[in-house]
Amino acid sequence: MKIVFMGTPEFAVPSLRALGSAGYEVCGVFTQPDKPKNRGMRLQQSPVKQLALGLGLSVYQPAKMRDGEALGILQELAPDLIVVAAYGKILPTDILDLPRLGCINVHSSLLPKYRGAAPINWAILNGEDETGVTIQYMAEGVDTGDILAQAKTPIDLNENAAQLYDRLAQMGAELLVETVKELEAGTAKPVPQDHSQASHASMLSREQSPMDWGRTARQLHDQVRGLYPWPSATAVLDGVRCKVLRTALSGEATNKASGTVLQADKKGLRVACGDGAVLDILELQPDGKKAMAASAFLLGHPIPTGTVLTKQE
Repeated sequence: MKIVFMGTPEFAVPSLRALGSAGYEVCGVFTQPDKPKNRGMRLQQSPVKQLALGLGLSVYQPAKMRDGEALGILQELAPDLIVVAAYGKILPTDILDLPRLGCINVHSSLLPKYRGAAPINWAILNGEDETGVTIQYMAEGVDTGDILAQAKTPIDLNENAAQLYDRLAQMGAELLVETVKELEAGTAKPVPQDHSQASHASMLSREQSPMDWGRTARQLHDQVRGLYPWPSATAVLDGVRCKVLRTALSGEATNKASGTVLQADKKGLRVACGDGAVLDILELQPDGKKAMAASAFLLGHPIPTGTVLTKQE
């Protein structure tokens, strides 16, 4: 069976590697065009391209999917199946209809929940205690196709989006290989999604970063975890804008007003939240500086106990 793989970021790397390890013929790899990055703005290959070249696979990087170039390449490759994992481009109908076994997608949520661009982040931001991966047929809508397989996993209370991303990437790769085997054997049993239960996971933005101390401690803790590593939750401490990288729920209660600094010393920074619970700030990154423990930041920026923090405008 000939497979064309389409993917771009680190999330897709385990899936491509797993297909090769399972012995499938990957006849071509599509990934986003190289993009300029960092200060020198040098062109940087996607993680999928780097792996594909290392495996000796043919790589294609069309700028568009609807101008006929991609379709022409695919017609020459004549794949039996197209596998997509975080490719970042929408496939038009003529491509979706091309392979005899169709096009399938590795999606990092339990569809129909969290369709869209940032399902891992939004699962954490919304305080979910469980998520997973879905292998689905691709359709014209965004993540609307029939479900072929799903795998669930709990979300640890202190797990951030980057850590969950890595776990789901590996889970998706394992589930993908199982699903491809079923498609090859003709035993796959697609199930239509219940569209009434769908939710959307929109792209993240820096507008979500400022921490509002009037929210509950759990909501703020989820904000820190869900926005890590980008765009990051932020707070203004001693007049310095900081990314808040790691927090913990203290389990303690207070009657102090939300935003009140309860402790700021070598043991760390503790802040009262809107529900009367206390949030521990463990690690942060001041603008223009490296990440550091909150206690290290406080050495140069002492914050008196009783100070009331406000939301960054």
